Amino acid sequence: MIWKLRNGSVDLSRFGLIMGVLNVTPDSFSDAGRCLDEKTALWHAEKMVDEGATILDIGGESSRPGAEPVALKEELRRVIPVIRGIRQRFPELYLSIDTYKAETARQAIAAGADIINDISALRADPQMIGVLQHSKAGVILMHMQGTPKTMQFDPHYDDVVTEVFNFLRRRQDELVASGVDRARIAIDPGFGFGKRVHHNVELVRDLGRFAQFSRPIVVGLSRKSMIAHLLREPKSRPEDRMWPTVALTSLLREKGGHIFRVHDVRPNLEALRMTEAILFDD
Repeated sequence: MIWKLRNGSVDLSRFGLIMGVLNVTPDSFSDAGRCLDEKTALWHAEKMVDEGATILDIGGESSRPGAEPVALKEELRRVIPVIRGIRQRFPELYLSIDTYKAETARQAIAAGADIINDISALRADPQMIGVLQHSKAGVILMHMQGTPKTMQFDPHYDDVVTEVFNFLRRRQDELVASGVDRARIAIDPGFGFGKRVHHNVELVRDLGRFAQFSRPIVVGLSRKSMIAHLLREPKSRPEDRMWPTVALTSLLREKGGHIFRVHDVRPNLEALRMTEAILFDD
């Protein structure tokens, strides 16, 4: 399976990839304020690359439940210098911009980003499809019910797996019909985005259904609150959820996941490679 990106392409037929999370925000649920300045962000990027990240996902607006939107000017101020700095330091690294704003995506691509990671699946900003059409960037289409501010206000599904699957299929088909090469598209079920714990569990159990897309499947469960709920440790800190995240990385690789968006790169990469060593013949 090949995923076409602006700065080349990746072959996911044998090995999955680790996408390191780089939040340039003061209010991220997991690492708020750690990388607010360019120097610190570059240091953290270097650390994740040293630990084996193939992609870095850079975001300037928190998508935690209840988060308030960030103005375009502020988002650009946070992320564009960081993308430029990382691109200069690591010319071969794949960079993803975590945004639903078309102008942020456009400027991020100009600064060196290879991927648009849009939690709205290109619905929030009508100009986003045009940005994608006029670039060679890859795109991650994610399912979300509502917005970050409202998504956990009593989310409901009759059949969460079928509804998420059908949504992603429609969005993929619409993009392809607009002229976007299908090989540039990856999909993300959107764990935790407008979903209760049992919805997330159902998606974990039936992730293999999304293999029907024959497109890369992105998994984002790192340090999320569902882990605390399932372990009956509601007061646990996000950083205390590393090892359960590692377990999920191994499980979801077996179920067909390809790209794992995580905060703790090395242990998740080791789980990924160990799982692949057992699953596949050399």
